[in-house]
Amino acid sequence: MKKHNSYSSFIPGFARGCLLIALCSGFGSVMAQDTPAKKAAKTADTSAEAPVIKKKSFVKNTFEGNYLIDDQSVMVPIKGTFEFDIQHRFGTVQHGFSDAFGLFNGANMKLNLSYVPVNNLQIGLGASNENMQVDGNIKFAIIKQTKDGSMPVSVTYYVNSIMDTRKADNTTLFVNTSDRFSFYNEIIIARKFSENFSLQISPSYSHFNNLLGYQDANGNVMPIYNHDNFAIELGGKLKVSESMSLIANYDQPLTQNPAQNPHPNISFGIDMRTSGHDFQIFIGNYGSLSPQNNTFFNQNDYKKGEFLIGFNISRLWNF
Repeated sequence: MKKHNSYSSFIPGFARGCLLIALCSGFGSVMAQDTPAKKAAKTADTSAEAPVIKKKSFVKNTFEGNYLIDDQSVMVPIKGTFEFDIQHRFGTVQHGFSDAFGLFNGANMKLNLSYVPVNNLQIGLGASNENMQVDGNIKFAIIKQTKDGSMPVSVTYYVNSIMDTRKADNTTLFVNTSDRFSFYNEIIIARKFSENFSLQISPSYSHFNNLLGYQDANGNVMPIYNHDNFAIELGGKLKVSESMSLIANYDQPLTQNPAQNPHPNISFGIDMRTSGHDFQIFIGNYGSLSPQNNTFFNQNDYKKGEFLIGFNISRLWNF
């Protein structure tokens, strides 16, 4: 009787087990692979993702408020801002203590109300004791400086229309209603160079419908002023603390009139800012509170020390 070989049954069983394990492993690998349909779906999902668009971030507080001494600043308050402004210009200082450096020599005063109904647009109404003038004004921010430098400057347009409401008599020139009106247009270009330093330059155009003239020896009426005058203004701010800045501006009339050309203006002052107030006190030689009056008629000569003290107060509310 032959002896039974125990290994003969073990080897075929072991081979069958190995084959089964190999088949299972292969099947798992096939299942784990992406089918063409799955790959296409993944590609479609990736391409469907919306690109990320960065929102533009604009430079803030190029200047502290609407005014830069005698000029408009490039700033337009945020939507919903209501502003009330009080402006004073006293008499010139050259008489010293006799009239308290112009404080007792009368003053031009103006009150102005403005509101920002939509982003970048401010509308206002003002009234001054200077020739009983009332005005409407609009300020629109066209371009704003961006933080990333893609737009290096801010550009704002300012326009007003002033009406002289004095009674028509032999001291005024009013024949028609249109004779009472004057207009001012200005493009303000500004750049904030750092957190502490800003500059702006502003070409302007002024027009008066009716102006004083004179009669020559032959009885002909001759003009003293051109009806249209151009000027350029330069202003700056240097911040010295969180709430205080040094401010300055220079205004140069450009048009040559037949007579009585206006003198340029130079002004220096301090701007003090709180959350709801802006206060400026300064000395300069512009005495009017309308830019077109200053551009046409200023006869204060800073070279002769004909300066005056002035201040602007602004109160803001947000609704």
